[in-house]
Amino acid sequence: MPIFVIHEHFASHHHWDLRLEIGGVLKSWAVPKQPPRTKGIKRLAIQVPDHLCSYAKFEGEIPEGQYGAGKVEIWDKGKFHLIEKNKNKIEFELKGIKLKGKYVLIKTKYGKDPDKNWLFFKI
Repeated sequence: MPIFVIHEHFASHHHWDLRLEIGGVLKSWAVPKQPPRTKGIKRLAIQVPDHLCSYAKFEGEIPEGQYGAGKVEIWDKGKFHLIEKNKNKIEFELKGIKLKGKYVLIKTKYGKDPDKNWLFFKI
């Protein structure tokens, strides 16, 4: 099964990074608020560049002056099952320590960069 990881990132703006292993890379989204553990909570998820799968184990400090400078901790990790994926929707089941169950990412048309904005929630 592919892996997922959620990094808590204490950068210039505190956020969480959702990363799903798809196609040999970690597809990644920055989530400004803590990821939802229950149904009924929707979170903005801004797609960011893919990361190498080896990044899933990273914890530490990104030095000042580098992209993403700040402290990075693993907030949750585990395996996931991809249920459906198309250009506007990714449905998956997380089998983590904190997050368990079915989740979805739905592309939105809102915000400054609508091609990168998704909604992330538990179903």
